[in-house]
Amino acid sequence: MELCTTGARGCQSLLLTASGLRVCSIAMSARTARIGRNTTETRISGTFKLDGAGRYEIETGIPFFDHMLELLTKHALFDLTLNAEGDLAVDYHHTVEDVGIVLGKALSDALGDRKGIARYGYSLLPMDDALAQVAVDLGGRPFLVYKIANRKKKIRDFDLGIVEHFFRSFCDQARMNLHIIQPYGDDVHHAYEAVFKGVARALYMACARDPRVKGVPTSKGKM
Repeated sequence: MELCTTGARGCQSLLLTASGLRVCSIAMSARTARIGRNTTETRISGTFKLDGAGRYEIETGIPFFDHMLELLTKHALFDLTLNAEGDLAVDYHHTVEDVGIVLGKALSDALGDRKGIARYGYSLLPMDDALAQVAVDLGGRPFLVYKIANRKKKIRDFDLGIVEHFFRSFCDQARMNLHIIQPYGDDVHHAYEAVFKGVARALYMACARDPRVKGVPTSKGKM
């Protein structure tokens, strides 16, 4: 029997043999990426580590959005530093959408050729009265399904309609299929917190390395 525990330095395989438990280490490359985007609307920089510990330093100038990104990072066990300066006096849209672009690109870069990953992930995540259902496929085909039952349009001055744009940009750049369904929940903060935590846990599962997967996880031979 073989089990694998993955950390920042690689994978430890636990081999159950006739003589007992034997531990051996398998070297693995660090899955990291640098974040950078400069336009007339936004300036974004930072670092991304896929196999992290949930550490973050995030500053976008949008407190609610920072909170959601912190939840995503914490519960996916990524490490993320991100600084975004955008034209917030005009609207939050450009900053939120561009952060989605750079995070999706960072995730794709950190995954590299995607060899040896689980590929699929899912989460059924409650937050008090609210529920989020999330499914992820990192197979290289971007597509977003986004259905939110909570009809409230704002949290303070943050337009919640922009969240869909964030996830669409994230999907496109990460080359992933992402389904987000929030079927019920009256508290708007709980609804969106469940969504971001659900995406985090689904990504944690999909990005995990599986020592049984040889090459890319597809029957086509290429993703």
